[in-house]
Amino acid sequence: MAQQQAINIKNKRATFDYELLDTYTAGIVLTGTEIKSIRLGKASLVDTFCIIEKGELWVRNMYIAEYFYGTYNNHAVRRDRKLLLNRKELRKIERGVKETGFTIVPTRLFINEKGLAKVVIAVAKGKKLYDKRQSLREKDDKRQMDRAMKH
Repeated sequence: MAQQQAINIKNKRATFDYELLDTYTAGIVLTGTEIKSIRLGKASLVDTFCIIEKGELWVRNMYIAEYFYGTYNNHAVRRDRKLLLNRKELRKIERGVKETGFTIVPTRLFINEKGLAKVVIAVAKGKKLYDKRQSLREKDDKRQMDRAMKH
């Protein structure tokens, strides 16, 4: 079997807008055309969020491009997709999100070694504006130090 490039789609805004607390790796329920599009790397986690509805975890607003070779069977681009976690993890997430200011954010979408699509989600707390400024300052300081080391 030919070696395919690893699919690793990240939500770069998540680490900037949120302070990530707990992370979990969840399976994702997809249709045939959706998994084919993900394997081609045609997906995005921008503006994506998760909700718990009737004891089930759902990812909302996740973009998966229509499969080029798909026919009338093609999927809706931004439909809600169910995430698969065990009951213990779901209860822990539900308890964490009950507190105000906490949310569930998808941070990474990847294909594991068995060829299954997985999404890494995090229970996160929204950052205030000054926290974001602090993050930018730390990033700039690190960049400055890296430059000083090279010269």
